Amino acid sequence: MNFFNPTEPIIRTKQHALDYQDRQGLLRLHWQLGRKTLLSAFYTRIDQVFLFWGIICAMIFITAQFLPISWKLQAGLWSGLTLIGIAAMVVLTNFWVKVERLNWLLYFWGVLMIGGVIITDLSIFLGWGNVLIRLCHLWLGLCAVGYIGTGVGMRSRAFTLAGIIHLLGIALLNYVGGWQFLTTGIVMTASLLMFAETQWDMRPPIEYKLLTLEQRQFNQQQHQLRQLSL
Repeated sequence: MNFFNPTEPIIRTKQHALDYQDRQGLLRLHWQLGRKTLLSAFYTRIDQVFLFWGIICAMIFITAQFLPISWKLQAGLWSGLTLIGIAAMVVLTNFWVKVERLNWLLYFWGVLMIGGVIITDLSIFLGWGNVLIRLCHLWLGLCAVGYIGTGVGMRSRAFTLAGIIHLLGIALLNYVGGWQFLTTGIVMTASLLMFAETQWDMRPPIEYKLLTLEQRQFNQQQHQLRQLSL
């Protein structure tokens, strides 16, 4: 028996036949100028979390690379923003993880992010030089652990590969000189935006005990439609 789902492509374009739990809180964007469509996309609540974290990562690491703002001020700003990101992640994904029986993922990522913030802030305010010069290594490492854990938990090759890419990003830091923050921001943000804009693989559908019979039947129909489009 395969651990990963061999019938699912690792990454593919988004499919419109979404399960019930994915349709809750769906955000649709359609921007048009005259007869020309500028943007037409949709984002599930999971996609929205990826987008939100992508924006947060870009803000943090671009600021650290280019703007002459004190480390202590940045620590305060980014700690607050990270806590907001964690809260948004919990609110947006709460129903989905319950249906998919992946509640532990929320705690897992929450512990990683809060742990990273605590270590980062202590290194800044207490002057831990050995940690300060390795902040990029720290955050890429935390994300690698998070993605690989997610990949194993969801039986997803896409998330497992993302974890490996973040580990390779740590090795890349040795060759980018003074551009470590920008490099880290690119790796982290690009991964998040990729997950927001595509459909990634995960384990086969489970018995969704939290859903009603009609909702489970709807999911079965959607699954069949997705299989036909592969």
